[in-house]
Amino acid sequence: MANALEVNANELIKRVAHQLKEHKFVHPPVWAGIVKTGRHVERPPMETDWWYTRSAAILRSVYKLGPIGTSKLRTKYGGRKNRGYRPEHFFRGGGSIIRKSLQQLEASGLISKVQVAKHNGRKLTPKGKSFIDKIASLIAREHFPVHKKAAKAAVVAAEE
Repeated sequence: MANALEVNANELIKRVAHQLKEHKFVHPPVWAGIVKTGRHVERPPMETDWWYTRSAAILRSVYKLGPIGTSKLRTKYGGRKNRGYRPEHFFRGGGSIIRKSLQQLEASGLISKVQVAKHNGRKLTPKGKSFIDKIASLIAREHFPVHKKAAKAAVVAAEE
């Protein structure tokens, strides 16, 4: 069974976003249609389902880096701001988007709060880990189909 780190991240995030929307694990707030994703961005996202994509990306980040908090995720989703003739400068991403998404994922049971040393963070629950791993294994099966006869032949050839 493949895990989330063994498959293409873009495809995994797209599929997880679709499943989050289908199962209604997260839902965009009222202000999601008009808000920018950070100080460094000039316009709001053009996609209509960007909230689900960001939630899926945050879920994968918690899978990969967890336990992790809002501050580190703000840095991860930040970027360079075009400041005209002045040099570009890095600004962190919007915290409210990340915080609300984490709260919704926590309410759905996919992640949970954890106390690590002096800092709070969030990590995946077993339900969240199996949710992502099932989708990752489906992607892996589509891209690398292994037939039983071919697998048996490979095992026999390796033994000889």
